[in-house]
Amino acid sequence: MTKKKIVFNLENALLKDAPLKIELYKWELEEHIQEYFDSKKEDRDKYFIAITEHTNDVAMLLIDDKNCLHINEQAREKLKKIWKNNYERNMKILIPQIAQNLFDGYIFSTGVKEVKEIKRSWRAK
Repeated sequence: MTKKKIVFNLENALLKDAPLKIELYKWELEEHIQEYFDSKKEDRDKYFIAITEHTNDVAMLLIDDKNCLHINEQAREKLKKIWKNNYERNMKILIPQIAQNLFDGYIFSTGVKEVKEIKRSWRAK
């Protein structure tokens, strides 16, 4: 599979809400769940995301801040809520990186730290 085709499949699944495949989740992601929990804890991440693609299908999982596991569409919707207005922008940045990992033969996985928004108020003196 070409990297261009992987990007196309990821964009369909992550940006255009195409269906994600539970069979692919079970085949490639499910067996690594304990490793993902361990990595999240060790790195002190607030969230953990894993995404895979195979033969035009995409699967993902998300471990949330309460260590609840979200799979496929539920994971995508949870991530949209977490990232709010930045979901599409973040995915457009991440998809080429995800595709490169997958093209190189690796499952994409990453921890996400909490980033607090700093609001500043400026007052004239």
